[in-house]
Amino acid sequence: MTRPRSLLAAGVALAAVLSTTAWATAEPATAESATTESVVRPAADWPAAKRTEKVAKTIPVSGNRNFDFTRLVGTGALGGGDQTEGQDPILELADGATVSNVIIGTPAADGIHCRGTCTLKNVWWEDVGEDAATFKGTRGNQTMTIDGGGARKAADKVFQHNGPGTFVIRNFKVNTFGKLYRSCGVCRTQYQRHVVVDNVTVTAPGLDVVGINATPYGDTARLTRITVVKDPTRKIVLCQKFRGTTSGEPAKTGSGPDGRNCIYRSSDITYK
Repeated sequence: MTRPRSLLAAGVALAAVLSTTAWATAEPATAESATTESVVRPAADWPAAKRTEKVAKTIPVSGNRNFDFTRLVGTGALGGGDQTEGQDPILELADGATVSNVIIGTPAADGIHCRGTCTLKNVWWEDVGEDAATFKGTRGNQTMTIDGGGARKAADKVFQHNGPGTFVIRNFKVNTFGKLYRSCGVCRTQYQRHVVVDNVTVTAPGLDVVGINATPYGDTARLTRITVVKDPTRKIVLCQKFRGTTSGEPAKTGSGPDGRNCIYRSSDITYK
């Protein structure tokens, strides 16, 4: 998933999203209420689909759309469920769009793309394809928010961050994955990026919770209320630092809290 986009300063934007990381729960909303209420179930509750819809062409979304627990599965040109680069998404969200109560089944193609600030409320990926969702914003003040939901069976990344801005993941669960979040390691145009992860449960097997380009772009990751399950030897890396690049392969440069790029304390992590 190597894709483009400029260096930004992020203190104010990051503080703003951190103030909104409270745990929220709600009963499944109706189509009418989804436009005004937070539609978030407890992260432990995997929903059953009410219906299944085959998607042969990317569905564009603007404004607010509640899918009422419809399972969307790719077919035809969207029938890929592997790691082939450059697949189209099942859903493509315009700047300012919100989707809620949707299940991405399999084949999943490249999941969901966001073209700017967007919100995914109570979205579930049953079998992640190329990626579950990709943030393709164009400005440093844009934010992609994952609020509620879950993902499983991600051979590589769950969430991919290609543009600038801040990526927020909260009230979420993931199991059997490579990386929950990755700041693009090899994009033709690189940026400073920021990720906030709060109240998330990760279940082994998995590699990294977040992967960021600490150098030379100064990415930051802030982790709070992370629960790690079935990882007694603590092999899952909470915050993996890389040297990002525009070509070649990004090199690992270390891991763990440093108060600058990987921001968390031991009390923010619970092992079960």
